This record gives sequence, C-alpha cells and structure tokens, in this order.
Amino acid sequence: MKTFLAILAMVALVGAIILIKVAQINKLIHTKAVIPPEAVSTVQAKEETWQRTLTSVGSVTAVQGVTVSAELDGKIVEIAFEAGSKVKAGDLLVKQDTTVEEAQLRSAEANAELARVNLERTRELLAKATVSQAQFDADAATYKQAVAAGDNIRATIAKKTIKAPFTGQLGIRLVNLGQNLKAGDAIVSLQALGKLFVDFYLPQEQVGKLKAGLKVLLSGDAIEGTPIEGAITAINPDVDSSTRNIRVQATVDNTAGRIRPGMYVDVAVDLPVTDKVLTIPSTAVLYAPFGDTVYVVDEKTGEDGAKTLIVRQQIVRLGSRRGDFVVVSSGLKAGDTIVTSGVFRLRPGGAVKVNNDLAPDAQLAPKVTDS
Repeated sequence: MKTFLAILAMVALVGAIILIKVAQINKLIHTKAVIPPEAVSTVQAKEETWQRTLTSVGSVTAVQGVTVSAELDGKIVEIAFEAGSKVKAGDLLVKQDTTVEEAQLRSAEANAELARVNLERTRELLAKATVSQAQFDADAATYKQAVAAGDNIRATIAKKTIKAPFTGQLGIRLVNLGQNLKAGDAIVSLQALGKLFVDFYLPQEQVGKLKAGLKVLLSGDAIEGTPIEGAITAINPDVDSSTRNIRVQATVDNTAGRIRPGMYVDVAVDLPVTDKVLTIPSTAVLYAPFGDTVYVVDEKTGEDGAKTLIVRQQIVRLGSRRGDFVVVSSGLKAGDTIVTSGVFRLRPGGAVKVNNDLAPDAQLAPKVTDS
C-alpha cells in the first residue's frame, strides 16, 4: 500500500512539472519577440544650387622649361650654380675649357687687324688711281673673311660658356667639375615656376561649352588647402581622332610654388550655368546591381498611441557627385529624412532611434588629413 502511494505521488509530481513546462512553452510561442531599435544618424534630403562643372585629369607643364645641355664637346672647368637655386636670365651656369679657342681668337683678331690696315691703304691708293678696283675688292673680301673668322671663334666660346636662357629654378646638378661633355649631354633642369600650364582633355560633345577665360580649379592629393584657381587660355582647334577628345590648356599662377611641372591634378572647369539639385550624403546609399537604395525614416503611431520610427527601403536614381554628396535624380523629395550611417544593419520595417552625435561630416570639398 505504501509503495502504491509513493508511485502515485511520483506520477503526480512528474505530471505537474510537465504541465508547467507546457504552459511556459505556450507562453513563449504566443509572445512576440521585442527587437531593440537600431541607433542611426540621419539627415534630410535638401535642394541646393550647384554650378555646372566639367571634370578631367590634367598634367602640369612649365610655361618655360628646359633641360640645359651642352652644344659642343668640351671639358668642364667651372660650375657656377648650386643645385636647386634660383637664377636669372644670363647667369653663368657652366664654363667649358676654351683655352684653344681663345688662342685662335687672338690670332684671328691679329689677322683681322692686318686685313683692315691693308684695306685702308688700298682705299687711299684707289683714290689716287694707283691700284685697280679689283685689288680693292680683294682686300675688302679678305678683311670681311678675317672678321668672320673671329666671329666664328667668339660664337664657339659663347657656346662653351653656358648661361641660363631665362629666369627660373634649377634642379639637381647632372655634371661634375672636370667632366668631358659631349654635345647634347644634360647639365641641369631649369623650370620657370611663376606660371604653369595645365593640359587636359574633355569629350568632343563639350566643345560648345568651352571658351577662353573660363575658370578652372585644380585639386589633388599633392595640393594642400584650397584648390588652385586658373583660367582656360587655349583650346585645340582639332579633336583627337583616336579618342574623340579635345585638348584644353589652362594657365595658373604658381607664385606660391604649390605645384610643379610633371604633376597630375584633378581639374574642374566652372561653366556659367547653375542647376538646382536634390543632394544626400553618399554614405546613405546602398549600392547594388539591381538598383541603388536608401533607407527613409517614417514615423508610425501604434495601437496604444505611442510613436515609433521605422525605416523603409527606397530605390533611387543617382546623378553627379561632388565631394561627399551625390545628386538624387528620382526616388526622394526635399525634406525626406534618410539614414546616413548604420544602413548595413537595417531591414525594411525595422525600428530605429536617431543619434546624430557621431554623424559623419559630409563636405562638398573634403580634405584628406593624416591620422
């Protein structure tokens, strides 16, 4: 009897435990899980006025720039410049050995002086009709030949006395004292940096929009601070037949020395036309092959009257870009609140809470800084 009661009590206890567990499971099944809202930063899509621009990549060249080289063979006996220094037009750079030419010049000058004296004597005798006109002409020719021989030697000496052809800044010295130069050997680079050319190409369909005087802005990784301003000064009359692009040249003032010949820069040509555009930060866009989307924040009122923020995914068509912003051609309207950070964690219909304390600082002209 006692054994039976013990078994009965055990069964009742197990049954009670089972009923409790079943009740707990049913409660969990019928209870909706509460997902906490995602923290995001937001911004409103807004209309702005953008000046229409044409963009390209350009190459910087010097208005005046050469690699100074030797015209004649000769040994270097003097180097009169320091690498990297600034020089004026006519400053001596390198002098080659001219001892042989100088000796030849003294001989040529002596011959020219003798020829001159003979010519003067013949002129006096011709006036007295004691010599023929032919003799006078021969002496005059001899004198001219002697003078020309001296001028030829002087020209050789001048070519071996190498001077700066224009004012500018020198580069790294490529020769040494005592070196025997051959004609054409490079000595040093000389660049005039006060004004520089920027050559760039634009598609042929933009030709009608271009004219001399349009402002250009130069930027790039090597240009710190504000963009450098310049103006279009030349447009090629022909279009490249292989690329169908037209070559354009701008001139910029480089008094501050911010750019150098040989650099490449980003070029923006400001056109005298403005457009009204709807812009959003580019960080708000989810790029995908089937279409670019953004998350729009809407306010929803629940059955209990409580207001919550939910997001919906909206397909957008994008236009041009400028800095950290992108133009929205369709899909949004001015004033729409969109998510700018945290978009990869969202799902359509999900709840969000707005926290703009750490919102990304979108700028039209962002600058890269060292971290």
